[in-house]
Amino acid sequence: MLRVSTVYDCADPDSRAAGLTAARSALKSGRLAVIPTDTLYGLAADAFDSSAVSALLAAKRRGRDMPVPVLVGSWNTIDGLVFSVRPQARDLIRAFWPGALSLVVQQAPSLAWDLGDARGTVMLRMPLHPVALELLREVGPLAVSSANVSGQPPAATAAEAQAQLGDLVGVYLDGGKSDHAQASTIVDLTSDQPRVLREGAVPTAAVAEVLGLSSEELISQAAR
Repeated sequence: MLRVSTVYDCADPDSRAAGLTAARSALKSGRLAVIPTDTLYGLAADAFDSSAVSALLAAKRRGRDMPVPVLVGSWNTIDGLVFSVRPQARDLIRAFWPGALSLVVQQAPSLAWDLGDARGTVMLRMPLHPVALELLREVGPLAVSSANVSGQPPAATAAEAQAQLGDLVGVYLDGGKSDHAQASTIVDLTSDQPRVLREGAVPTAAVAEVLGLSSEELISQAAR
């Protein structure tokens, strides 16, 4: 059966409403959607649908060795996903969520999901984008990776995502050009010493200030 992709202009209220309905239906049916975030466009699947996550990895031509991050729609969602929320995580969430900071934490052992070879961890973020947040609050946690084929440039617009992923994705939500057009900053909180794994839209110095550490401490920890 020929699959046809539909792009919904979220600047138009009627198109946005139709797009959110279509994306919700697609995600709940195990299909993929491309959504706007504040950093880059994301390729989304229901986080608790292992077949959908596998389809996401296949669309990106990416292996299980690079687990898929999860986006959430509220601060409170993290409590059901994490084994134990460290005070440092609370501090960073208060300072930067919703926003361009991703946190790697130990996932709750009871979670029935398969995001790849994550070794008991999960990377979480709450994006600062109204379309993404509305969808997340309706659907729940989404497995979301950058909307591009691995090795190709990340997509800062819906058109750039569609040029790479085509009809592998049925629903594209066009929320305009991404605010940052830059990946999120990643902080690893799985050990006693926080580490910046990737500096992105949030400067390391800003993370260090919240944690009461120096930038050098965060970066030197990552180099070990």
